[in-house]
Amino acid sequence: MANSTSTMERLASEAMLSNDGVQSAVRSIVDELKRAQSTITEVRPPREDRASSVEDMLERAAEVRGRGMYYPYFSAGVGNGPLVELTDGSVKYDLISGIGVHFFGHSDPDLTEAAIEGALADTVMQGNLQMNDDAILFAETLAKQASRTSKLKHAFLSNSGAMANENALKIAFQKHAPACRVIAFQDCFMGRTWTMAQLGDSAAGRVGLPLNTMVDYMPFYDGAAAKAMSAGDVSGQTRYIDMCRWHLEQYINRYPKQHACFVFELIQGEGGFRTAPREFHVALMEVCRDNDIAVWTDEVQTFGRTEQMFCFESLDLGEYIDICSVGKMSQVCATLYTADYNPKPGLIAGTFQGSSVGLRVGRRVIERLRDGDYYGPNGSNAKHHARFREGIRAIAKRHPEWFPANDKVLDIVDGAGGMMRFTPFGGAKEPVVNLCKVLYDEGAVTFYCGHDPYHVRMLPPLGVMDDKHWDPIFEIVERALAKQASSM
Repeated sequence: MANSTSTMERLASEAMLSNDGVQSAVRSIVDELKRAQSTITEVRPPREDRASSVEDMLERAAEVRGRGMYYPYFSAGVGNGPLVELTDGSVKYDLISGIGVHFFGHSDPDLTEAAIEGALADTVMQGNLQMNDDAILFAETLAKQASRTSKLKHAFLSNSGAMANENALKIAFQKHAPACRVIAFQDCFMGRTWTMAQLGDSAAGRVGLPLNTMVDYMPFYDGAAAKAMSAGDVSGQTRYIDMCRWHLEQYINRYPKQHACFVFELIQGEGGFRTAPREFHVALMEVCRDNDIAVWTDEVQTFGRTEQMFCFESLDLGEYIDICSVGKMSQVCATLYTADYNPKPGLIAGTFQGSSVGLRVGRRVIERLRDGDYYGPNGSNAKHHARFREGIRAIAKRHPEWFPANDKVLDIVDGAGGMMRFTPFGGAKEPVVNLCKVLYDEGAVTFYCGHDPYHVRMLPPLGVMDDKHWDPIFEIVERALAKQASSM
């Protein structure tokens, strides 16, 4: 029988990770990374001697994928905060960060150290049948943050935001069976699975797909329309919210007890980084609560980026939330839900929860978000957003011809925190899309969003950005705008 001393002996994994040689090797790797990073300090153009190899890779990518790439973007594997070195020898500001994944930029030493430790785990992937404690530690860390201002209690992990959304939908359907309809916002985006493509309001995303999910679309908040609705002593905002509440009640009356959930994008992502006042969401959520319809917030893109870790916290909506899906910057995605929505065994599962590296790095990301100075009205997320608005407005003041009026655009800049967008050329699609490619050539990776109007969007790696980065970024933006304007 083992004695008490032997039962306290360290496990092999614990002994390995704490071994002086292992720790020294990790520090050595991170030190070499820092030295490599020190050579990446500013934007630089592609190198001629790298052109042929990049063209070859682009051709191979088109062949194996069946389609070309939007940008000739192949990372060389090392970056320095918001700057990334590409295989063509160029260095660019990454202002889209993998559509929001890389909040701490490229080659972050702290996350690299966590990744190395994760890579030492006995398996590459961890699953729902067999997992290391990394999965529980990640889920606990995330759920604890969500539960501070809501009734969310449980977290189920998955490999993508689309799967987190699939699980959220299944939970809502089971809880409210036999209700079979879903309410979503016009212009929403939910993911690329078959079901999520049906929830998303994009006809192009479901071409050729048989449809079996019944969705009713609500108008999202439209500041320009609300402004036009002002009359007498009643504000346009109030009239617009009343109209949307009436719209929701019509759906509920038309299909009584048939709606399982209303999925809320608190800030629309692909739909144009559109924001809404708290009163708008409260009005609709209260109707849902009165009619026993689950309130599900899709925070796959907003998570971590607003003035609080969760956007529902920023808008003080926690009391209404039944289900919440998160992803992107968390590295591993998750569906959070209250005790009342804890599903029956067998409903949600899956082989994988996430990679050992992703789980270890994701937990470290959440810890840094929790312990850093990112949140609140004076947090770095809010300060960076204010700096962004200030810079774009300054460019527009110097060149108003690049920002013509459009009745559908209330403001040429919008978003919140690390979700930033601006609207040049009246939001016309072709010049906005072309501008993104000019920006790329000039040294800034961005993307577009919206649907008539279209916008240039940024999801910058605010976790590693300083105020000093914005001046060269705005120089690139102004130069690109000038080139695009001259080509029109």
